[in-house]
Amino acid sequence: MQMTFRWYGENLDTIPVKFIKQIPGVTGLVWSFHDAQAGDYWPLERIEKVMAYIKKAGFNGEVVESVNVHEDIKLGLPSRAKYIENYKNTLRNLGKAGVKVICYNFMPVFDWTRTDLYRPLPDGSTALFYEKSKVESISPFEFLENMKSQKGLSGMPGWEPERLAKLKELFEAYKGFTAETLWANLKYFLSEIIPVAEESGIKMAIHPDDPAWEIFGLPRLIISKANIKRFLELVDSPSNGLTLCTGSLGSSSSNDLPDIVRTFADKIYFAHIRNVLRYPNGDFTEVSHRACDGSIDTVEVVKAFNDANFKYYCRPDHGRHIWDEEKRDGLKPGYGLYDRALGIMYLWGVWDAFEKLKGAKK
Repeated sequence: MQMTFRWYGENLDTIPVKFIKQIPGVTGLVWSFHDAQAGDYWPLERIEKVMAYIKKAGFNGEVVESVNVHEDIKLGLPSRAKYIENYKNTLRNLGKAGVKVICYNFMPVFDWTRTDLYRPLPDGSTALFYEKSKVESISPFEFLENMKSQKGLSGMPGWEPERLAKLKELFEAYKGFTAETLWANLKYFLSEIIPVAEESGIKMAIHPDDPAWEIFGLPRLIISKANIKRFLELVDSPSNGLTLCTGSLGSSSSNDLPDIVRTFADKIYFAHIRNVLRYPNGDFTEVSHRACDGSIDTVEVVKAFNDANFKYYCRPDHGRHIWDEEKRDGLKPGYGLYDRALGIMYLWGVWDAFEKLKGAKK
């Protein structure tokens, strides 16, 4: 397992890379061009500049999260051709620069969905929170206004102003859209880009939908073990794989995360390991990484990865905001330093224990 840390870029991330360097076992920074719009072409010169900065800081930049998919590709519009061509050329440039894994998603309109960005927990920390009744009782336009009123949304991946400015147009375009249509458009996209990924030495790793159910009538695909199997069979290639996100898939109680890891271990190229606490009414909140603090058995998840001799990349994903960190200007919700660092040490502790047990059995 190779431990990484999501980083928003020089002069953009509130966490200095020298602090990340002090977290034991972190060897990679997961990066992206967060100012790029979906469908943009990424020039090689700019990619190499970021990779050089990351290398100088003592890390690798082998994982990119994300190269966003333009909405016209998801909709299957004729204009998708130019955006797919940009995507292919971006893949070629990323491969030349040494990128090995690209995380992306195929969620219509909204990326991850929450209702509160800093909901207080009983211990005094704050965390991302999903209130089911609030989402189900308002329109997507009211929901957006509620989100925009909260501190910290600006600049968050999946909530780019350019996309949200066209919200009404997008919902009109998706009217009557079915999951089967989205599956067909995803297959077309994969059939176009996976051969380029193979040539470029890149593993494509789709991120599950978050949460794992339909939002505002929009179809969601990567939400269950059966759907993951169907996805991997769309294009059979070593470059067509999965980002296993325990928080996204774990929002649904029907998903057995350790079983999903064991079933698809050879196609998981990136892992986001975090914990959520589910409530009977459908709400959920993000909590610490400890297995006993939430609804996901993170210990058993790590064991499943360890049993599979997982060699690819992992990051602790979202954390709580602790020790008043949410007061830091420019902090991105879920992406503070302290709880993600604690999460890394928890994951390493569990991983090292299983490694020790392996050694004792030999």
